[in-house]
Amino acid sequence: MNQNNNNLWLKAAVLGSLWAASEIVLGSFLHNLKIPFRSNILTAIGIVLLISASQQWREKGLMWRSGLVCAIMKSISPSAVIFGPMVAIFMEGLLMEAAIIVFRRTTIGFLIAGALAMTWNFIHFLINKFIFYGFQFFDLYQNSVQFIEHQYHISILNLSQLIMVLLSIYFISGLVVAWIGITIGKKSVKQRVPLKSISVDEVNRIKKTPTTLVFNYSLAWLLIDILGVAAIFIIIYLLDFKISVIAGILIFSVFLFRYPRNVKKIMNAFFMLSLLILILFSIGVVYANHPYRQSLFIGLQNGIEMSLRAIILVVGFAAIGTELKNPVISQWARRSMFHKAAQAIEIAFLTLPTILSSIPPLKIFIKKPALAIYEMISYLDYWFEEAELKYVAKKNVLIITGKEKVGKSTFLGKLVYELKARGLVIGGFVSPAVFEQNQHKGYNLLHLISQQEIPLSRTEPMAGAPKVGNYYFNPQSLEEGNRWLQIENIEQTDLVVIDEIGPWELRRQGWANNLTAIAKNYPNPIILVVRASIVDKVISHWGFQEVSVIDIETDQNPLQNALQVLDKWLR
Repeated sequence: MNQNNNNLWLKAAVLGSLWAASEIVLGSFLHNLKIPFRSNILTAIGIVLLISASQQWREKGLMWRSGLVCAIMKSISPSAVIFGPMVAIFMEGLLMEAAIIVFRRTTIGFLIAGALAMTWNFIHFLINKFIFYGFQFFDLYQNSVQFIEHQYHISILNLSQLIMVLLSIYFISGLVVAWIGITIGKKSVKQRVPLKSISVDEVNRIKKTPTTLVFNYSLAWLLIDILGVAAIFIIIYLLDFKISVIAGILIFSVFLFRYPRNVKKIMNAFFMLSLLILILFSIGVVYANHPYRQSLFIGLQNGIEMSLRAIILVVGFAAIGTELKNPVISQWARRSMFHKAAQAIEIAFLTLPTILSSIPPLKIFIKKPALAIYEMISYLDYWFEEAELKYVAKKNVLIITGKEKVGKSTFLGKLVYELKARGLVIGGFVSPAVFEQNQHKGYNLLHLISQQEIPLSRTEPMAGAPKVGNYYFNPQSLEEGNRWLQIENIEQTDLVVIDEIGPWELRRQGWANNLTAIAKNYPNPIILVVRASIVDKVISHWGFQEVSVIDIETDQNPLQNALQVLDKWLR
């Protein structure tokens, strides 16, 4: 693909991944606590993200592509119900793109885009109710209105009037949300987020690697799932009540056998209570309008049919969403006419762990949502660089690792000594530990070209110094160390050393920007010191391929092994 189109899909990968991160992190929180209007809150966040990002990235087609990426990535959400939200997310991106095409990139265009996306949230709700329950659901409301007006002579909005009122409310709220997005986007263009501290708890959280469950995907089961969902429509409409119930139980049993975790998540007490209320409400409304004994059975039958269809469809869509993660489908997509989108989605999945580890904590979203989104948008260009790194895939990278305080920097000093003895010119720096009265007080920076040594971090507080874990970092030393790593200052070297890459760099700070530039533009080998707990995260973050990792604790001859690897690369 040409460079412009490549950049467009890469940006869509980043923005879609950012949108998906907010859906995954905040969405699971809202759904677990059963927060009212949670889908509207998530839609509002998506609108703000897209409109804010559009103040920086002005490419046509970015919104619908981002919606597509986010919709596909929604498949990894902890929620069991994902198929419906995937459709809703893509439609929101599509409607926003349509508004920008018609009204252009003006304030009016962005406002209309937000209003349409938010309004779709309500339209999607109506469509879902129709799909899950049929016309009976809307008949329940109309019958309720007729009963109340007849019995109490109170005028209530009929179904059409109620829909128009709610559409207006959604449209206006979309305008407000879009305006917030415009404001945040303009602010993020003018101001960048400064260096931030990271607490010990956050450092430990970054180190933790989430576990994933293995699932045996099957194209045959995907077909069975689709047929099962379609069958419940046909059976309920064409066959009698008893056969419908028996068929529904059989279909549900098939889903339960194949997807027990999904069913367990869906069939919770809250969901079952809502279905029970629906059944009782159906009985009450039918009997109130036709007070005969037979009406009780009709109301019960209608309620059971609506509940049965809702259960099968919710579980069925969850099953379809699960099977759509099949790697075979992903590989087919990469070979098909949709290969550009497939590449973007693949990059988005690779970028997602970094974004998830970098987005503001959940408490910031709750207390100061605008600030949280502002910080996310301010890092867009950094995450775009990471997406580019996935394409570069630098290979001649040697990582020296081990647990904390086991002598990684000491080992690195020996390795550097051996390399210099061979006449190699080495750029970058090592970080020797500083001790006072046998107590560890911090680290220095030793420039490997000039041999200049400066204080980097200390355990004692320093005015204006960002804190990472237990250490305060000297801003002037950070600036000098980054100057040593600039491409123009290492282009004449044979290799570059960076001691070390840690959780701060995974938050796009510290040495992160220069390591990104080196990975993209420096052809010679690089040596990184990385603590063992985050080696995989660093490799993923910078898109390194075929990395050589030397663990100084477990390798029998780490120095000789490291020299052999570097000799092969430096020939």
